[in-house]
Amino acid sequence: MARIAGWMAFLMKKPFREVRSILRYNKLRIRVRGNKSLIRIIIGAARFGQKGWLATDENFLNLLRPFDWERLFKPNAIDALLAEHVWEHLSRGEGLKAAKICFKYLKKGGYLRVAVPDGFHPESEYVSYVKPGGNDPGCNDHEVLYNYLDFKNLFEKAGFKAELLEYFDENGKFHYQQWEKEDGMIKRSKRFDKRNKNGKLNYTSIILDAVKS
Repeated sequence: MARIAGWMAFLMKKPFREVRSILRYNKLRIRVRGNKSLIRIIIGAARFGQKGWLATDENFLNLLRPFDWERLFKPNAIDALLAEHVWEHLSRGEGLKAAKICFKYLKKGGYLRVAVPDGFHPESEYVSYVKPGGNDPGCNDHEVLYNYLDFKNLFEKAGFKAELLEYFDENGKFHYQQWEKEDGMIKRSKRFDKRNKNGKLNYTSIILDAVKS
């Protein structure tokens, strides 16, 4: 009891964000060591989580820090990874490096479901909102605005088989392949973004599954 009380006192002195990060890290470490269920990881989860998935924060699972991955996982250990609007915060070189790290730690047959803003979206207001340095305050550190061609190519270079689920093509036509939210929920998507209404796709993403075959 004294040990638990001391641990609680330690946490109470930390900012909420840091406490959340510590708890997430410990939950992930215990789940990985127990290895009794699927290991499905959300990268860059911020304050969001999903049932059946383990949420992570950048400060203890950074896409670009091999040490963060080595201390938690063995190669070929992860069943699935999920990253919604993360890759646009990396340079193209960093994006490829991150994809290769994910490939290393996924099981054969495992997948990375990933989404980014869509550079071929036909609405100029959308592009102005999401592009690097765009109108959205969150775009201050965006590095790349991908289209489906170069985003798919990035993951194929890393060794994945890339299957596109949602995207606009260069002619402004929207392409959609049915996907299940239980396999990785993407909120900024055709079905789940509340800005899409009256049949108009105001906010979508490039969404793909990168599969380790």
